[in-house]
Amino acid sequence: MEGHKSIFVVSDSTGETAERVVRAALLQFPEQRVRVRVFPRVRDEAAVVTILDRAVTSEALVVFTVVATDLRAMMHQLASERNLEAVDVIGSLIHKVGTFLEDQPINVPSNVMPLSEEYFRRVEAIEFAVKSDDGKEPRNFKRADLVLVGVSRTSKTPLSTYLAGRGLRVANIPLVLGVEPPPELFDINPERVVGLTLDVDKLLEIRRQRLAQLGMPEDSNYGIRQHVVEELEYAEELYKRQGWATIDVSGRAIEETATIVLELYKDREERKGSSHTHPPPHVL
Repeated sequence: MEGHKSIFVVSDSTGETAERVVRAALLQFPEQRVRVRVFPRVRDEAAVVTILDRAVTSEALVVFTVVATDLRAMMHQLASERNLEAVDVIGSLIHKVGTFLEDQPINVPSNVMPLSEEYFRRVEAIEFAVKSDDGKEPRNFKRADLVLVGVSRTSKTPLSTYLAGRGLRVANIPLVLGVEPPPELFDINPERVVGLTLDVDKLLEIRRQRLAQLGMPEDSNYGIRQHVVEELEYAEELYKRQGWATIDVSGRAIEETATIVLELYKDREERKGSSHTHPPPHVL
């Protein structure tokens, strides 16, 4: 990692929130190689001093999510004394939200709070995604919040896992040229199905890399351009015929695609209570 810049993520909880924010920001700098180091459950002055001293040595940017007011103030003070660049991800937001709600925050790290209904919902969603991955349990489609469909290597599984972490029950199924999808896929509300597609050249590159990893020849149908083109055309025709929303994942990170899917889901939920005619699905 010599020569690479460092960002230290410091949190009195798991650090996941700040790490996601940092990695989302780094997507805007694709040519840069940055080492992101996470320091979770930092809750006393000694730990803060040790980490900030290491940040000085590494010439690191410090990004922190600390909800305890005394520890947050300490982070600001000690970072200033060491001439460190430091970003308080959550402090100002907590203040703004408190002002908006006209209420006082409890200032308790999230991972020491009692297990909530949301926590158990996310655990259940992750278990559901694992059991419903790659079309293993078509009978689960009727219980799914969303069903992702697409040809092989269009990011169905990682996207399902990411969305499950947000609490959604997600199933996914691969589309195979010449093989009819299970009937359960056509028995659910088409608004609950999202079709994924990808630029043919990018998909071809991903597949050939996969074939190389498996020690298989590139001239199998899986890696032949014409066959890949036919697969994508078959999938996109199916999406159009069924009225499924379609997302082109070309050049998009999983987080970006997930944001689009979540917006579609929220729109659908909002329309449930509306008498307005549903707008037609659209390609994003």
